[in-house]
Amino acid sequence: MRERSSVDDLADQLRRELERYSPGGKLPSSRALVERFRVSPVTVSRALAQLAAEGLVVTRPGAGAFRVRPRPQAAAVGDTSWQEVALSADSAAELVPRSVDASGVLVTLAAPAAGVIEFNGGYLHPSLQPERAMAAALSRAGRRPGAWGRPPVEGLPELREWFARSIGGAVTAAEVLVTSGGQSALTTALRALAPPGAPVLVESPTYPGMLAIARAAGLRPVPVPVDADGVRPSLLADAFRATGARVFVCQPLFQNPTGAVLAPERRGEVLRIAREAGAFVVEDDFVRRLVHEDAGPLPRPLAADDPDGVVVHVGSLTKATSPSFRVSALAAHGPVLERLRAIQVVDTFFVPRPLQEAALELVGSPAWPRHLRAISAELKTRRDTMTAALRLDLPELSLPHIPSGGYHLWLRLPEGTGGTSQAFGSGGESALVAAALRAGVAITPGRPYFSAEPPAGHVRLSFAAVAGTGEITEGVRRLRRACEEVL
Repeated sequence: MRERSSVDDLADQLRRELERYSPGGKLPSSRALVERFRVSPVTVSRALAQLAAEGLVVTRPGAGAFRVRPRPQAAAVGDTSWQEVALSADSAAELVPRSVDASGVLVTLAAPAAGVIEFNGGYLHPSLQPERAMAAALSRAGRRPGAWGRPPVEGLPELREWFARSIGGAVTAAEVLVTSGGQSALTTALRALAPPGAPVLVESPTYPGMLAIARAAGLRPVPVPVDADGVRPSLLADAFRATGARVFVCQPLFQNPTGAVLAPERRGEVLRIAREAGAFVVEDDFVRRLVHEDAGPLPRPLAADDPDGVVVHVGSLTKATSPSFRVSALAAHGPVLERLRAIQVVDTFFVPRPLQEAALELVGSPAWPRHLRAISAELKTRRDTMTAALRLDLPELSLPHIPSGGYHLWLRLPEGTGGTSQAFGSGGESALVAAALRAGVAITPGRPYFSAEPPAGHVRLSFAAVAGTGEITEGVRRLRRACEEVL
C-alpha cells in the first residue's frame, strides 16, 4: 500500500510540472527522477506508466518519456440518432425483446469516490487478496515450457482435473471446460440451454448479473421464491408446470443475496423436479471458497450427486482471489457438453494459457490453503463485526439470516405501514441509498435482485470490500445517520 501511495504522489508531482516542457519535450531521465524524489526505479516506472495511460506522456524504450503533443481539433460530432431506430427495429418481431441493462452489475464494479466506505463491493479488498502468491504463480507460470502457446480449447488437462476433483462425485476432467470467469460461464450456459423468447426459472431474489444475462439473450426470467432453506420445491414444481421452462438457475450454497444454503432434504427434490420436467439446473457455485470459519462441513455441489446430467455446474476462482483472476469452469454430463463447448469456442476461443498456468501454480502451492484459511477467519470476524454493529445502531433493519459463507448481509427495510416508516415504501430503497452516499457509505439497493415486484424493500451490505473492521463500524454509523435523514 505504501508503494501505491508513493506512485500516486510522484504522478501528481509530475503532472503539475508538465507545463514546464514544450509539447514533445523530453522529461528528466528515470535516474534523475529517482535521485530527485528519493524513490525507487519501480515507483518512477509506475508513475510514468500512469501518466502515459492518462495520455499525458509517451514513453519510448531507450529514449525516455516525452510530453504528448496536443491532438488536432476534433472533427464535428456526427448524428447518431438513427441508431435508436436500428437498435429497436427488431423488437416488434421478438417474443421477448432483448434488454441490455448492466446497472445491477456496475453497482458492484464501480470504484467509490474518495472517502466513501464501500459496502457495495463484490470482491475481496486488496488486503485480503493473495497478491504475493498470485504474482509468484504468474511469474513461475510464465517460465513454464510452452506457457505462451495455444492451449486446448477446453482448457489445460491438469486444470480441468483440479476443477473436477473440487466438484467431486463422478465428475471427470473430460466433463469440464475452463472458462473466463463465472459471468462468462453463465452466459454460455444460458445461451446453450434456452432459445430466445423462452422462460428461465430463477431464484427470487437472485444475482442481478444473471438476470442481465437472461434479458440480454431475450429470455424471460420467472421468479421462484427462496426462504432460509433455499428454493421452495413445491413452488419450483408449480413454476415448471405453469411455464414449460427447461432451465432453472440457482445458487445452492450461500445464495446471493440471501446467504441461504439449500437444505439437505430439498437437494434431491430439486433434481427430481427438474428431471421430471425435462429441464436443466444451472448451479452457480460462486463462493464455495469463501466459507466462514464457523461454517462446519459444506454440502457437496449438486453436480456431484447428479448421474443423469441434469446439472450444469459453474465454479470459479475469482471471488477467492482477485476480480482480475478470471478463471472458472463449466461442468456438464452428456450431449449438452458439446453444445457448451461449441458456444464457448465461438465466443472466446479459449482462456489465455498464461492465466491457466498461473491458476495451476496458485492452487498447487502451499500458499493456497493458507490463503483460504486466512480469509475464512477474516470473513467471519468481519461478518460478526457488521452484525453486532447493525444490531446496536440499526435494530429497525431486519436481518433474517446470518450466513456462514460469502461476503455480504441481506437486510429487510421496515414495512411501509404508515407513520415515519412510510419512507421505506416503494421509493424507500432509493431514498436510503442516496442518503447513505451523502453520509459517505455506498450500499446496494435490493430492487435489482428481483425479476418481478419485490415483496418489500431491501439493501445488501458487503463486508469484504472494506479495509477492515474499523471501516465496518464507521460505515454502519454513517448508515445510521442516513436512516435518520430518511426517517
